[in-house]
Amino acid sequence: MKPIVVFGFDMETDIGSWTPFYEGLVNGTPEILSVLQKHDVKSTFFFTGDAARSNPDIVNMVSASGHEVGCHSLYHETLGDELIPIPGLRPVLPEECYHRVEVATKIVEEVAGRKMHSFRAPRLWGSTALVNALEDLGYKADASYPMFFHEERVVPYHPSKENWLAEGDMKILEIPNFADMTIVSADVGGRDRDQWPKFRTEGADAIMKHIRNMLDFYKRKNLPAVLCFYLHPWEFWPMPEGLIHFGEGSVMPDPFIIKNCGEVAIAELDKWIQMLKEMEIQFTTAVDLVDFRGKIHEQG
Repeated sequence: MKPIVVFGFDMETDIGSWTPFYEGLVNGTPEILSVLQKHDVKSTFFFTGDAARSNPDIVNMVSASGHEVGCHSLYHETLGDELIPIPGLRPVLPEECYHRVEVATKIVEEVAGRKMHSFRAPRLWGSTALVNALEDLGYKADASYPMFFHEERVVPYHPSKENWLAEGDMKILEIPNFADMTIVSADVGGRDRDQWPKFRTEGADAIMKHIRNMLDFYKRKNLPAVLCFYLHPWEFWPMPEGLIHFGEGSVMPDPFIIKNCGEVAIAELDKWIQMLKEMEIQFTTAVDLVDFRGKIHEQG
């Protein structure tokens, strides 16, 4: 089977939801769609409930372009197990998880006019409670597994109801997010294996180096190569530099978070996709990846 790439765009407020603004979603999404149309690539756009409710025209634009509309929680709240300590952020209680996802799902479905099949947890903080909630709500795919952190799962799998990190007999397909597992990590959380946002901070050539590393990795282990990436619409619109004030406080993004947002990111995404196409890689959405599960199982 040819290598498969899933591009997932997390539709949230600007700068990783550290702000309440939707400048990136409103202005960056058309830029993304233009590049994807140029290359005839279909992707999944994971909307928070608030993003969908506040920007129905963007949801309709994505849907009309033939892409999958998925869900990304209600307000970009963290629904799963904590990966790394972040000041002021704590996951919702496991017993709250189902209702939060249910409400978010209903909102996005009402705006999109279609059933939700795919989900991604904000910050890739997934959990057993979250996966069980998704299964009960009829989701088919969850692109929340952070390969760089948990390390064990490098191909899509069906998780266990008792432990989402273990293989089991659930119907939902868990999709690991791309990381370069050939790197010996020097970070406690393995974040140096996670290659976001290298495509725009260092360029398409830099991310392709890590992709080739992983394609060799999959080949050596005789595993199917399924590469799932997470990106954001705010990366494709210039983000403000320096201190950003709103409400009763301010946020100062680390420089790499907003570096080259806008025109550079657009150009590098275009170049990146072209380089992948030249390698005869297949592109698919998160839900359509479920259709490959037979082949994935055979080769895994």
